[in-house]
Amino acid sequence: MQETRLDTARIRAARQVIDLVFLDTPLYRCEALEPGLGCTVSIKLETANPVRSFKARGTEVVASLLADKGSRAVVCASAGNLGQALAWSGRGRGLDVTVVASRFATRAKLDRIRALGAGLELVDGDHEMARERAAAIARYDGIRLVEDSLDIETCEGAATIGLELVDTTPSFDTVLIALGGGALATGVGHVVKALAPGVEVICVQPLGAPAMTRSWRTRRVVTTDSTNTIADGVAGRHPIPAVLDDLLLVADDAVLVQEASIIAGMRMLLDHAGLVVEPSAALGIAAILEDRDRFADRHVVTIVCGSNVDVDAYHGWVGAAPVLGS
Repeated sequence: MQETRLDTARIRAARQVIDLVFLDTPLYRCEALEPGLGCTVSIKLETANPVRSFKARGTEVVASLLADKGSRAVVCASAGNLGQALAWSGRGRGLDVTVVASRFATRAKLDRIRALGAGLELVDGDHEMARERAAAIARYDGIRLVEDSLDIETCEGAATIGLELVDTTPSFDTVLIALGGGALATGVGHVVKALAPGVEVICVQPLGAPAMTRSWRTRRVVTTDSTNTIADGVAGRHPIPAVLDDLLLVADDAVLVQEASIIAGMRMLLDHAGLVVEPSAALGIAAILEDRDRFADRHVVTIVCGSNVDVDAYHGWVGAAPVLGS
């Protein structure tokens, strides 16, 4: 494999600074899902932790390095999950954390950021505007800006999930990974391709937020003017060139799925796995629903990456969702 920005030795070292509560998350075959999907399905559950997403694997690495350097403050832009994770990791290391988010972000995520003690600044635009504001704060105050996916620590923290996957028995054929900014996909993809190169790495993104997938397909950065998806955690418009370069080396495919399939995936995870998940976490199930023939007779692992969801919105989605083909 050609070299990405990531380093497998650093990824192994990252496990030493990540709080144990975020490591060795459940990985299990979910037989109840299989009749409706037509393949063997295992779930890697990244929601059973204090911030209910995988993001803290990366922020633990970031916060540990900052604390070692004597830094006292840090800022990030977030759709919600990164902000919670950085607030949690920073609080335990005495860091003053500021999170910039869209005021249209999921209310439950914003409330949790505040509850974890971080300062929260809201902007009247989308996540890209929040990124611009966070960068301005970092410049003005002279503090560290954490940029998800661009900062290698966020990718290598997420990559520890890959270490846990490739150490499992029995082995699997395919891993389905939610694709947003790219930290999860490039991190897990790097490890899988380095240590289990026969496993197919498929990234999944909503049709209403296709920038990174379009970029992967054309091998150049493609931006979009807007997004239109309930999967707010992956709704970016401006892919980062360095992250795309990594993704091109580790992803075997990138697919787009419809909103109805995402909702059906959420409903299946509730009905058959007992899991309440946010839309981004159902992208892998959505991909199987839209192309059952592709995955038939394969052992597929899907990473359930977050469960921070607005309760009222969630009930509206799953209450009305037909489970496709079940």
